[in-house]
Amino acid sequence: MQTGKINVQTENIFPIIKKFLYSDHEIFLRELVSNAVDATKKLQALSSLGEFKGEIGETTIEISVNKDSKTISIKDRGIGMTSEEVEKYINQIAFSGAEEFVQKYKDKTEANLIGHFGLGFYSAFMVAAKVELYTKSFKDGSDAVKWECDGSPNFTLTKTDKADRGTEIILHIAEDSLEFNDNFKIKSLLEKYCKFLPVEIKFEDAVINNPNPAWTRKPSDLNDEDYKKFYQELYPFAEEPLFNIHLNVDYPFNLTGILYFPKLKKNFEIQKNKIQLYCNQVFVTDSVEGIVPDFLTLLHGVLDSPDIPLNVSRSYLQSDGNVKKISSHITKKVADKLEELFKKDRADFEKKWDDIKVFIEYGMITDDKFYERSSKFSLIKSTSGTYHTFEEYAEKIKTLQTDKNNKVVYLYSTNTKEQHSFIEAANEKGYDVMDLESPLAGHLVGHLERKLNEVQFVRVDADIVDKLIDKGETMPSKLSEEQINSLKPIFENQLAKETFNVQFENLSEKDQPVLITQPEFMRRMKDMSAMGGGGYMGNFPDMYNVVVNSNHPLVSKILSESNSEKQGNLAKQAIDLAKLAQNLLKGEELTKFIKRSIELI
Repeated sequence: MQTGKINVQTENIFPIIKKFLYSDHEIFLRELVSNAVDATKKLQALSSLGEFKGEIGETTIEISVNKDSKTISIKDRGIGMTSEEVEKYINQIAFSGAEEFVQKYKDKTEANLIGHFGLGFYSAFMVAAKVELYTKSFKDGSDAVKWECDGSPNFTLTKTDKADRGTEIILHIAEDSLEFNDNFKIKSLLEKYCKFLPVEIKFEDAVINNPNPAWTRKPSDLNDEDYKKFYQELYPFAEEPLFNIHLNVDYPFNLTGILYFPKLKKNFEIQKNKIQLYCNQVFVTDSVEGIVPDFLTLLHGVLDSPDIPLNVSRSYLQSDGNVKKISSHITKKVADKLEELFKKDRADFEKKWDDIKVFIEYGMITDDKFYERSSKFSLIKSTSGTYHTFEEYAEKIKTLQTDKNNKVVYLYSTNTKEQHSFIEAANEKGYDVMDLESPLAGHLVGHLERKLNEVQFVRVDADIVDKLIDKGETMPSKLSEEQINSLKPIFENQLAKETFNVQFENLSEKDQPVLITQPEFMRRMKDMSAMGGGGYMGNFPDMYNVVVNSNHPLVSKILSESNSEKQGNLAKQAIDLAKLAQNLLKGEELTKFIKRSIELI
């Protein structure tokens, strides 16, 4: 029997391990199972090289919980260790640099070190009061040994009886970690961290992992059904994805993975944190912001790279050179895939557009390289239901929708139902209106104005159409300035408590008698504020213009009405009709409008 002290001078290394080694104590299970997988894979490698002549046989890793004895066991049939190797790998290497570790991390609240200083095995002590290790090397003539440590720097190393090669680690769960003395808890952790480890893992007599997930196989060996099945494995209750991208890179870095395009909902924030990051099939995180470009976090799927350093903090990950290269490469591959789908079957791409447009718009706004690439496949959907590339659309509208300042005016709608009357008015004059029903519309139009030359984007209800596309032509008014001045207070009196600005315009008799518009600048500021931008402008009250058509017969009728009450009622009715068209008539005002309408009929 050998007793001794672990090779470290500082007595307080174990409390530091327990408190600071990882941000989350549950990581211990991943570390210990990963070690068992490594031991198994090493044996398989030695066998393939002819350095191990024996039968490999069963290599399943077994995990069990004994609730009565409050222990967790992790058992493998890998290469095992000799007494000398236990001394080397457990007692010495594990604590090489331990002094430096203590000095560097004792004042930190989160070190988040995976495998740093060889401490992966010692993550066991975050949850265990005592650890027993039984191991026997695959080498002929090796004695089995037992190593035991109670969380102090003292250990014992003795010969033991163990018939089979491999290692079994038994954790005696500490009183403050009894949450792990639970089958359901351990099963959920295995499913989270070990779901795709490359060696079979058995728990409660069932294999809980898929050792050969789709992303580890060649794309040529997979069909559409395989990709769909794997998506269901990742997200059991999710709606079927639109399509996927299989990543398989070995230069200048190693990266595999499968990314799926989900059907995006309007509230795209809930779509995030669905990409799972792995290192050699070991789960690392599903919070990949800063590791992949922000817009790519809307995708679902798996990324796996041994080149992503796991033994460092998140902030380091985000500034790591390899991570940045990987991020850039994924962006390129996603853009290439979208361009390929667009060229291969444009009609099918157009059908999918409503489901993928938020993702593409997000990418255009936040990533300049993606913007450049996306110009080849980004579409503009008209309210009529037709689709055009940016180039095609510019060609379509430039003749009719160029204003007196030589700017091409892009009319857009963010709600085709609520803005229907304005869309119809624009269409009647031969203008086209973009369908931009998107949570990103406010940000997108501002971005496109900066990117495209000599253009202006205005929502179709921002003003009357002839003013939106001002060609410098004016229509004569049927009313004199004096008549307009006498009419103005009649309309203003109906809006006494509201932030509306009354203005008269010379429009066609066929246009509405009264229109309510919202200035583009003010409305855009509020839209952007609602999405997290626009600053203090978002706190301003809604401001609207009441545009009175001085050439409409109803306006002339109001002017000629001698009864002031009837005059006011007609003006109020015309204003309320305009409010109704903008979905602004609600509550008591709507009730009064209905009663007044019945009386007028």
